[in-house]
Amino acid sequence: MDDLLTDAIISPTQEQLMTRRTRRNHSLAFKSKVALAAIKGKHTLAELAKRFDVHSNQIATWKEQLLAGAATVFGQDKAAEPAVDLKALHAKIGELTLENDFLEGALTKAGLLSEKR
Repeated sequence: MDDLLTDAIISPTQEQLMTRRTRRNHSLAFKSKVALAAIKGKHTLAELAKRFDVHSNQIATWKEQLLAGAATVFGQDKAAEPAVDLKALHAKIGELTLENDFLEGALTKAGLLSEKR
């Protein structure tokens, strides 16, 4: 019976292995520091993972995000903004003006709109 009790007791080292690590939120400064270290290439991802206590896949993801967003550091290109089609806008203004004039005339004839406006 004592053997069953001792087998059921979990040693502290086994208990520590079984507990899940809580989710950590890393600061932007930490993420950029780790990603820059990965970009430099002086150390492998495994070495960086051990050094910063972060999974190597997470470091690779941060590195990709940094490289993808590097172009926005110096601002967006002005050409990236969509061009405004002035002809279409002027046509829409003309169409709306025509509708307003038509409706104003129809309402005035019906006596629903005063002519003092």
